[in-house]
Amino acid sequence: MSKLRKTGPGLIVAAAFIGPGTVTTATMAGANYGYALLWALLFAIIATIILQYLAARIAILTQQGLAQAILSTLPGGAARIAMAVLVLAALAIGNAAYEAGNIGGGYLGLETMFPQVGAYKNIAIAAMAVTIVALIALGGLKLLEKLLIALVLLMSLGFLASFFALRPDWQALFYGFIPYVPSGAELTAIALIGTTIVPYNLFLHAAMARDRWQSGDDLTEMRRDTVASISLGGLISLAIVATAAAALFQKGLEVENGADMALQLEPLLGPWARILIGLGLFAAGITSAITAPMATGFVVREIAAQFDPKFADDPRIFRWTAIAIVAVGALSALSGVKLVELIVVAQAANGLLLPLVAILLFRLANNAELLGERRSGTVLNIACLIVIGVSLLLGFRMIARAIGYW
Repeated sequence: MSKLRKTGPGLIVAAAFIGPGTVTTATMAGANYGYALLWALLFAIIATIILQYLAARIAILTQQGLAQAILSTLPGGAARIAMAVLVLAALAIGNAAYEAGNIGGGYLGLETMFPQVGAYKNIAIAAMAVTIVALIALGGLKLLEKLLIALVLLMSLGFLASFFALRPDWQALFYGFIPYVPSGAELTAIALIGTTIVPYNLFLHAAMARDRWQSGDDLTEMRRDTVASISLGGLISLAIVATAAAALFQKGLEVENGADMALQLEPLLGPWARILIGLGLFAAGITSAITAPMATGFVVREIAAQFDPKFADDPRIFRWTAIAIVAVGALSALSGVKLVELIVVAQAANGLLLPLVAILLFRLANNAELLGERRSGTVLNIACLIVIGVSLLLGFRMIARAIGYW
């Protein structure tokens, strides 16, 4: 029980990356290519553990958020301002766009479990948004942590129960971990990586790790939390791909989003299909709908504090930024914009940005002025360089194939 009470930041990251985008992308990967892309997801899980550990390690050792650490290593003036604007634009605009998918995904899960909710779609979406705003504005970080951990457990129940109920082909599943990219699957492979390694999660994890742990003596506990929590999140993603592969790909059935899985699973699971898939999708949407605004709030506060220290402990910046992200996302969800294709393309863009994110973390982790003797060791550096190399190769192959050279 004592270990369970010490969990938090790692599980929050797991809650963040298992969102509607992950459910949609993983479902489409399994439905369209069977087990063939499981290797890409396994790579993404390992890479996420490495990068999230680096981000949290830097935050603990420097007692700075990731945005603060990045800005502190730059010369003052134009370079620092330019980087601050770049980080703010990438996170604020990106998370506002994703928030519509998060809230919409949560509603989709609710409608899957209770079809009658469809007659009150706008009311349900507005109610979800108001609830999220209230939790962020009034609940406090400790309450949010507990809520998110509970939702991760619910999400695990929904997707893992569906996976085991289908009794997948274990031999075919094993072969899916052998690297191979089927024709036309490059975008989906990179999207699987992009939906798992999400840039805003690095900032979120760093901020929460800094608040949870205060010295280098806590690195072992943080590493245990990171590895266990992200492995659980990765297991959920693997279960979604494998479930779609077993239920849809082998039968040649088509699927457009994660909620469609419930209809296709009903012959096998009966009425439980809607409950299990709907529960997982609802939890995925709500957890990401909470964590994306939280991450943006942390980053805006860190950047403001970098230019004026009085903002370092100002909760108003965090809360109002997070509320603004929720409001923009809710309005977009209410507009009825179709987000499935946009989500997959956005996740692929995240995958292409991965090398840049990894290079930035590698630079920070080896900064002598920032970390001194606590710079990354050889093993961690090699692991990070492998992540950079593989992600560069995948991105290069996608671009080369798109222009007809591969």
